[in-house]
Amino acid sequence: MTAEFHRIARLPPYVFEEVNRLKARLRREGADIIDFGMGNPDMPTPRHIVDKLVEAARDPKSGRYSMSKGIAGLRRAMAAYYARRFGVVLDPETEVIATLGSKEGFANLAQAVTGPGDVIVCPNPAYPIHAYGFIMAGGVIRHVPALTPEDYLAGISRAAREPGPAAKVVVVSYPSNPTARWVGLDFYKDVVALARKHGLLVLSDIAYSEIYFEDDPPPSILEVDGAREVAVEVNSLSKTYAMAGWRVGMVVGNARMCAALARVKSYLDYGAFTPIQVAAAAALNGPQACVAEIRETYRSRRDVLISAMARAGWDIPAPPASMFAWAPLPEAHRAGGSMLFAKRLIEQASVAVSPGVAFGECGEGFVRIGLVENEHRIRQAARNVKRFLDPAETPA
Repeated sequence: MTAEFHRIARLPPYVFEEVNRLKARLRREGADIIDFGMGNPDMPTPRHIVDKLVEAARDPKSGRYSMSKGIAGLRRAMAAYYARRFGVVLDPETEVIATLGSKEGFANLAQAVTGPGDVIVCPNPAYPIHAYGFIMAGGVIRHVPALTPEDYLAGISRAAREPGPAAKVVVVSYPSNPTARWVGLDFYKDVVALARKHGLLVLSDIAYSEIYFEDDPPPSILEVDGAREVAVEVNSLSKTYAMAGWRVGMVVGNARMCAALARVKSYLDYGAFTPIQVAAAAALNGPQACVAEIRETYRSRRDVLISAMARAGWDIPAPPASMFAWAPLPEAHRAGGSMLFAKRLIEQASVAVSPGVAFGECGEGFVRIGLVENEHRIRQAARNVKRFLDPAETPA
């Protein structure tokens, strides 16, 4: 039996896997790899959240099935967060779905709203699930260059007018993974206007909404008048509260799309372990000083990374938001491309980064650097990079 499974055949080889295999081999050989490759928070989940998990887990009933759309207390906490943070009033019963992280929410939402051949307008570069969630659901991706929000907005307008099958869904994601760009409310107003004009649904991913370094926090598309008629937003507790492994996210907004997602999830899962959901509600309802502390940790790491790499000979723009820096390849390495540079960097400098091409062809010429190592390790990485970029720096 040699035929390839249909959905697997539509997926290219996972580009990150090549770097991951190389990283694993070098570690087996004893190399000390400074790993900026995955956006995996390294700081502990705040104590009061962990304590609530432990308390809830001691309930003899805690091991029973939960609810696929999330327990009522968590959905109320999510709605309260939106009211507090964005001034958006949501109905916890019809406009809020708790998900197993934002990635699961996005993928199952794609399953819920996509029919075979539906055209999806997607940014490029982008987090892989933004395209491949729809590809696995049978959709057709219309890629639009998105190195800047302005480019992407103009591209959405062009894509909506292209001949052939009309676009059905547009994906937006700010602060962006991988480019770290973010947008103001005017961008979302234009997106909502385009969606209403062309009959588009909008999926907005703001998983990094609380990791920002400007004075004003990133807005939500749901702040725009009429947005809930066309849009849902995917959000997450992963980065905000250093809870990536807990897998708690949310989809909020348009009631029709939320209902479709809830129906899909009802066939696939029973929701997260109830004590995790109770603890997630405590995170959203409880003291928020921990969020500011986590944000400041990323800010400090960003500042150290930018200054240390500049001294090493690698000029990297300071990201205004997210937990990533989107770094253009050093000039001497541009011709070889981002994959070759990433492989050479890990082999010769023991520093792991994500090649930009892994996020789409428009990501070529860049690498993504996660702010997931402490400041001492960042400085160590910069010293390694300096020797890699300037072999004359290597001691005799």
